[in-house]
Amino acid sequence: MGKSYNINYLRTINRRIMTDASKYDQRGVSADKSDVHKAIKNLDKGLFDLAFCKILPDIVGQDETYCNIMHADTAGTKPSLAYLYWKETGDMSVWQGIVQDALVMNLDDMACVGCVDDIIISSTIGRNKHLIPGEVITALIEGCTAFIEEMQSHGISIHLSGGETADVGDIVRTLDVGYTAFARLKRRDLIVNNIKGGDVIVGLASYGQSTYEDRYNGGMGSNGLTSARHDVFTKAYADKYPETYDGRTNRDLVYSGSRKVTDTIDIDGQNITVGQLVLSPTRTYLPVLKQIIDQFRPQINGIIHCTGGAQTKVKKFIKQKQVIKDSLFELPPLFQLIQSESRTEWREMYQVFNMGHRMELYVPEQIAEDIISISKGFNIDAKVIGRVEDADQSSVEIHSSYGQFTY
Repeated sequence: MGKSYNINYLRTINRRIMTDASKYDQRGVSADKSDVHKAIKNLDKGLFDLAFCKILPDIVGQDETYCNIMHADTAGTKPSLAYLYWKETGDMSVWQGIVQDALVMNLDDMACVGCVDDIIISSTIGRNKHLIPGEVITALIEGCTAFIEEMQSHGISIHLSGGETADVGDIVRTLDVGYTAFARLKRRDLIVNNIKGGDVIVGLASYGQSTYEDRYNGGMGSNGLTSARHDVFTKAYADKYPETYDGRTNRDLVYSGSRKVTDTIDIDGQNITVGQLVLSPTRTYLPVLKQIIDQFRPQINGIIHCTGGAQTKVKKFIKQKQVIKDSLFELPPLFQLIQSESRTEWREMYQVFNMGHRMELYVPEQIAEDIISISKGFNIDAKVIGRVEDADQSSVEIHSSYGQFTY
């Protein structure tokens, strides 16, 4: 009995000391990409070091009144869960969402520097041909076309220049989907972060159903997927779909939740599967931001896309400022689910997941209500979620129902 008690006690202690940071690390991912940022710290930061995207001189046109913006990103590990969901349900529409994930991670970052039109994109898709048939590639291409057409209906021109689809099963377990985007912009139209004391922060909700979405969006985005899928979904998938994770990962951290992708949750009278909830396509704010920027460009002091680093992302783009977020949105069902399944500490949740809003505008208080009105016109909730104060050192404060956290 004593020996059994000691073993159970040690197991309990081990679970407690396995911090969320170590869980991310053991799963082969990082919440803040600290090693990546360390590797690139000496690279040229472009014309403006606080710009959300790297801004280059006009290499294409050799015109000093213009600049070039180029961005590359992927859907991250989201395709792995999409593959599992597709195999379980046969639902091909999930792949169109994956294309949107990869596109939005580029386009909405570029919107943060004022670029909301005339963008050229190129795809890079790597697949394991043994597992990903041609019909999936067709769905990806059709998804890209549908996204471009939808944006065109909002006056946003995106041009597909082609891309590369490679069969690389030796290095890709299922599928990798990425895009590179390029634009040429007049320097006078740039928005370079110059966040000021006295600014208010207008947050645009990541969840709900906008006028240009065909279903409820859980608000997931494309960050935190490795954590979400393993913490939420059942261990049964570990044996059924070993191709969806790295076999070197600690078995205890692989699909350690209780849910199936086909389990349902009632949200506002709709029965939504947990798989659909977590796989909700990364919402683009381009239609909203185009209207806001067209109307208020000179008055916008900063735009932050809360991706890697989530609610702490802004810290990379401020100097001697204290950002206080003390009126956040009510926590959406998706993030309640993730936290209840994972038991992740709330401090870490705000660093990994957007928790209800994924786009922030830092503006003078007098234009905040107009910006909120524009967003709500697209059925995207918006509100003043905080403020900025001058300070000796930069910090971000989260005041929430689950605690107060300083980063």
